[in-house]
Amino acid sequence: MILSRTRPSVFIPIITFAWGSVAALIGAVRNQSQLIALRFLLGVFEAGFRPAVIFLISTWYRKNEQSKRFHIFLTAGILSGAFGGVISGAITTTLDGAHGIRSWRWLFIIEGVATAGVSLIVHWTLLDYPQNSRGLSPEERKLAQQRLLQDGITDRLDSKPPNSPIFVLLLEALSNWRTWVLVPGSMTLVGAGAISYFCPALVKDMGYTSTTAQYMTAPLYNTSLAAAIPICWFADRNPHTRGRLLVGNMMVGMVFFALTAGIRNYTARYVFLCFINMTLWTGNALALSFATTALASIARDVRAIMLAWMTSVAALAQLYGTALFPAEDSPGVIHKRAKNGNTRNECGVDTIYQFHTAVYYKSYPQ
Repeated sequence: MILSRTRPSVFIPIITFAWGSVAALIGAVRNQSQLIALRFLLGVFEAGFRPAVIFLISTWYRKNEQSKRFHIFLTAGILSGAFGGVISGAITTTLDGAHGIRSWRWLFIIEGVATAGVSLIVHWTLLDYPQNSRGLSPEERKLAQQRLLQDGITDRLDSKPPNSPIFVLLLEALSNWRTWVLVPGSMTLVGAGAISYFCPALVKDMGYTSTTAQYMTAPLYNTSLAAAIPICWFADRNPHTRGRLLVGNMMVGMVFFALTAGIRNYTARYVFLCFINMTLWTGNALALSFATTALASIARDVRAIMLAWMTSVAALAQLYGTALFPAEDSPGVIHKRAKNGNTRNECGVDTIYQFHTAVYYKSYPQ
């Protein structure tokens, strides 16, 4: 709601600097109360970032250009998973105890300071909306708007802030049936994606040390990056197939989850974990482009609220996602009944739901 009434080049850098600063402060906590308070603030500031980026991409790119852009955005998460493991391993082995500071504190300090530092240059490099970006000439702004007009998108071009009260806009967004059709599918996709949090633990369960397990998580994300690029490129070239691609992608993920649960060979299990990660990250990019395309005809301010609601409610799936891999199931965590059975069911539910969603939107495009 704030983003639709302000400039992205101001809103996004502010919340990014705020959460980077809070993350760095977590490295200095001394008790549980401080940790809980800072973790709460971290969630508050981070919550607006993903919806803001999703909304901003949907205001610049045509429908047949969005899958690739969403994948580029999600690539940040993929690369952070790939290099994060390497960085974590390096910090664990080299900085533990440096200046009397434990390695986990160094992780928060370094990553928080880096995030806050990057936010300082975002204001000068990030464009706002096509009709009011200061970094573009009048001819370039006109061209950007014409591209959207050619795609039948006219309601993104209002350069004036919305005058309706926020409560009215919120009510309009929540009363739109599209909002509630998209939310469950997003929740199941996020719930299945909770496995990403446990990749180091799953790799460690294969017999590696904690430090080696951090390094071994990098190929899991590199595989995702290599596979998602051609799939998202194809989805943009054939936007009418996004629903079917999403369903097929999640079906493949369901199969890999099932195979991983029954295989004891460490090498094969590791390979299947790579494929599981691939389907989850690809599914995220396809789902986001599917959602923004479905909401393209909605007014800009209302669409911003709908996207924020969809991503925020979907994030609640992380609450139960963390329970899919209970600590008592280790060692041999992949063979226990709880986690892969539950996560596989998540992929199954998402497959079925995304299929019905694709069919429904094809039948009722407006």
